[in-house]
Amino acid sequence: MLDLCDALAYVQIGRKADFYYTARSLLCHRLEDLPRFDQAFQLFWRKPQEGWDVNLAALMRPKARRKPILKAPPLKAPEAEADGDPEDPQAPPIIELTMTYSAAEILRHKDFAEMTADELQAIREVMAHMVWQLGLRRTRRLRAGAGPRLDFRRTIRHNMRYGGEVLWWAERTPKYKPRPLVVLADISGSMERYTRLLLHFIYSLTFGLDQPVESFVFGTQLTRITRALRHRDVDQALKEVGHVVNDWSGGTRIGECLKHFNFEWGRRVLGRGAVVLIISDGWDRGEPELLSKEMARLKRNCHRLVWLNPLLGSEDYEPLTRGMQAALPHVHDFLPVHNLASLEDLAMRLADLRT
Repeated sequence: MLDLCDALAYVQIGRKADFYYTARSLLCHRLEDLPRFDQAFQLFWRKPQEGWDVNLAALMRPKARRKPILKAPPLKAPEAEADGDPEDPQAPPIIELTMTYSAAEILRHKDFAEMTADELQAIREVMAHMVWQLGLRRTRRLRAGAGPRLDFRRTIRHNMRYGGEVLWWAERTPKYKPRPLVVLADISGSMERYTRLLLHFIYSLTFGLDQPVESFVFGTQLTRITRALRHRDVDQALKEVGHVVNDWSGGTRIGECLKHFNFEWGRRVLGRGAVVLIISDGWDRGEPELLSKEMARLKRNCHRLVWLNPLLGSEDYEPLTRGMQAALPHVHDFLPVHNLASLEDLAMRLADLRT
């Protein structure tokens, strides 16, 4: 930390990017430290919530020896944000910090389809601050650094000052780059309960990752929504998505849509070891043979194929539909995406992808 304090005198501390890369270069010593550093950086520098100064004051107070009141809001529920005792408007506000963790845990594990409007709004705010980190891929290029290969050019050039006698060896190490991410989301009638919140999830991925994210939705046809999601305002972005998509809450032909994607977009967006996320409950009106064939083609052309099913969060769910039966043999990971805890698990899995 002392080195970081000294280094900040040589950069423009008012620029977030300068501060970020300076801190990362001095505090991260291993590749696996980068996702944890990014998460800590985002959490520390995010916009403070309303009442943060009150929370700090509450932490300094001695704990009251009384039974906690079970009315703490889940995360940041709008209807429970009023501070203080309603019977005494002059009394200082009391923050029930003891119940914050329990309330948050309840909301983390609650199904999106069962949430109230206020709870969904709280989840959207959490998604906006989620930290995403996709696993890196090892390229064929090398860079200067401690590694298994010698850099003869740099070695000779550096040792010329010693009369050609080799006193210092230059090494090269493999260069790593982030993997591309492709998202294919089902917007058919059977997914209607989850569609809007999952679009917020895709928006969070778009602005939460350093690399570009290609996004598509499908029902009876495939539609690219990458450009629509580039708006900084999430409501405007979703409004743009509504303008470009014509088959909301209709039928589902997953096989035909995947065939369209493989032949029209596959070569453009699946290069460089892409990771593909398919979000669907597996209900399909098309031919299972076509779906199986296109899933196999998609698997061959990407590094990792992940199927996210919101129904998988139910204890009694079994993938018995023809669509799921045809797709599962070609999937690397079959995961739920029905609550906030499942999104957090997905974030960890994406960050842990091997090179």
